[in-house]
Amino acid sequence: MPLLTLESVRHAYGGHTVVDRLSLSLQEGEIGCLLGASGCGKTTVLRLIAGFERPTAGRILLRGTVVADPAGNVPPEKRRIGMVFQDYALFPHLTVAGNVAFGLREKSALARRQVDELLELVGLSGLGGKYPHELSGGQQQRVALARALAPRPHLLLLDEPFSNLDVELRERLSLEVRAILKETGTAAILVTHDQHEAFAVADQVGVMHEGRIEQWDTPWNLYHRPATRHVADFVGEGAFLPGRIAPDGRIETEVGTLNGLLSTECDGGSCALLPAGSTVEVLLRPDDVVHDDTSSLKAEIVAKAFRGAEFLYTLKLASGARVLSLVPSHHDHAIGERIGIRLDTEHVVAFRHDSLARR
Repeated sequence: MPLLTLESVRHAYGGHTVVDRLSLSLQEGEIGCLLGASGCGKTTVLRLIAGFERPTAGRILLRGTVVADPAGNVPPEKRRIGMVFQDYALFPHLTVAGNVAFGLREKSALARRQVDELLELVGLSGLGGKYPHELSGGQQQRVALARALAPRPHLLLLDEPFSNLDVELRERLSLEVRAILKETGTAAILVTHDQHEAFAVADQVGVMHEGRIEQWDTPWNLYHRPATRHVADFVGEGAFLPGRIAPDGRIETEVGTLNGLLSTECDGGSCALLPAGSTVEVLLRPDDVVHDDTSSLKAEIVAKAFRGAEFLYTLKLASGARVLSLVPSHHDHAIGERIGIRLDTEHVVAFRHDSLARR
């Protein structure tokens, strides 16, 4: 039985639908993430799970028990759900230890020992007597996490918890938070607009668009096997190249005939191969386009971005279409230069040409 289940959940403010027929499930100890642009409804989903909002349709279950539907709503304090907010919401008049202990019913020696164990777990041993204003942003975030874990919740909800931190600290802390959640066996749902953060923390990621989850899957599948054109466009970097399905099922493109496993746009969870002659858009990731000086296929460099170990080149083909390529940084070519390229694709992702109109 899943720890958390959402079944066709809908929520609207006035006449505006914010969450629309959204379904997902999360297992015990699993970390999920809702990923999407601002305004897609992901924070509203978190509020529905927490109990701050009631769905206008569908239902929410915790360990098989309905906690929310249009007819009723179990109060947040009775759901055993912890929450870490974007601004941490620490009590400025309480010490670090006081903040962590706030959610504990008992104030015994056992509770004090539990607080000490949690502070050690989040890397704040010896700082229990400090006040929030005396801590860095990363340390404050750890305090908020320890406080949320103290009551041993069934589920932890994290609402953009790293957004106030600089990039380097955000990346390091996201890995630390994942390790802490796995060590304690705590299931969690993270909300973010940052795909790198989502991929670093979560086991399952749901890409949201206009109030719906377009794909709930592993980070690897989202990147390599996107179910919809929106997921392909939103996750990772890439370019779309026109193609046509050949009689043998392969795809003919300007840069050659593509071999490899072919998947097409999914509808309702099933993917069907398109008939021969169908016009498609092929997703090419930067690692699919390989720089090869011996290749007869040439492309013009129109933009470049230095990334340390690699350059990300934007290349213009003869037709004017553009693709991206990751090239080792010792291959430092000038904008306007033509370089040889070849494709190295093992899994070909294609979308019906008419799917562009439905973005």
